[in-house]
Amino acid sequence: MRRGIAAAVVVAALTISASACSDGSSGSDSSGPVTITWWDTSDATNEAGTYKALVKEFEKANPGIRVKYVNVPFGDAQTKFQTAAGSKGAPDVLRADVGWTPGFAKAGFLAPLDGTPAAAETGKFESNLIEQAKYENKLYGIPQVTDTLGLMYNKELFAKAGITKAPGTWNELKADMANVKEKTGVDGFAFNPQGYYVMPFLFGENTDMVDVDAQKITLNSPAAVKGVDTLKGLLAAPGARKLDTTSNAYANIMDAFSSGKVAAIIQGPWENANVFKGSAFKDKANLGIAPLPAGSAGHGAPLGGHNLVAYAGSDQAHQEASQKFIAFMTSATSQEKAATANGTLPTREDAYTIPVLRNPGIAGYQDLLSQGVPRLPLPEYSSLYTPLETQLIKIVSGQEGTASGLDKAAAEAKRLLPDYSTS
Repeated sequence: MRRGIAAAVVVAALTISASACSDGSSGSDSSGPVTITWWDTSDATNEAGTYKALVKEFEKANPGIRVKYVNVPFGDAQTKFQTAAGSKGAPDVLRADVGWTPGFAKAGFLAPLDGTPAAAETGKFESNLIEQAKYENKLYGIPQVTDTLGLMYNKELFAKAGITKAPGTWNELKADMANVKEKTGVDGFAFNPQGYYVMPFLFGENTDMVDVDAQKITLNSPAAVKGVDTLKGLLAAPGARKLDTTSNAYANIMDAFSSGKVAAIIQGPWENANVFKGSAFKDKANLGIAPLPAGSAGHGAPLGGHNLVAYAGSDQAHQEASQKFIAFMTSATSQEKAATANGTLPTREDAYTIPVLRNPGIAGYQDLLSQGVPRLPLPEYSSLYTPLETQLIKIVSGQEGTASGLDKAAAEAKRLLPDYSTS
């Protein structure tokens, strides 16, 4: 998952055929190398340089293949790829958010990777990440980086408030943030009001937005109401930072945390590098990373990340070159280099080497992966964040009751999933 998470999916695009040809810039002739195009959606400032260097290493090791590198802003990439795949100009390889993979696969945009060189070492990857890259039992992506949500906290501020360990429950967090405010004058907790960040409160009550097996929308289930009520109570308690619903909310919260103006947030490892640039974390050891507090049914945090996927419209020569490229970019060596340089989490166990684990942000989040909840293999799943987020803001600001707001969110979800029943 990336900065300023985009939840919306253009569902209508799922019906577009992937019969178009690949971009002419990815061409070759019998006497020259095959040139494939890769759309990289990583952060252009903090991450892209590492991947450009890896592209050069790949080309050196594979003189018959050239890679046209294009950095595409993450917020634009989903719609841009949908449009390109339905006409012309789609890249041979895309760095796709895990939430996009099922929808693109359903639309016929992606080539299955089972039995190809790209999938030769899938046994070395975290098994739940491989499952998350499948659609209808076929593998459509190879996980390049992963992430999950945890509690980031300022150890120095916690210590000044007399707090000796991270909170284990939401009620403990409520008490801790009040203590921080009273003892230090700093806000104890800030929340980013986006749908993805609500999921731990649902998982903590053993529910999700939908039940795929039962074909039921569960956004308005009693368990979901309980989870959102827990969040609502947390944000209304002493020590909580005033809810920011502006377009700059994400950046404002991160700036406040990184500068020591708020003591704890719910966040993922993609922000490690930026946090360590902040004045409060010049000493990296000051960053605490802990499992998210538990609800009444336990802990739970969504698994995110990015898969490398291959465009189905490319010809055989480009498919084969793409498979080799994906295998190289997701190898243990490449993942180690990316993790060391960018602070991202590898997707395979053999990439968690000693140099990688020297980064406290990576070491902290690796410990949280075991409680991560894989994304459901539902093409419309990411679209469900939008109605949840819309109603959440109304609920926590007192404009709407929890049950009635979630009923409205479920009604909107029903438009996306007409064959599903509601709670």
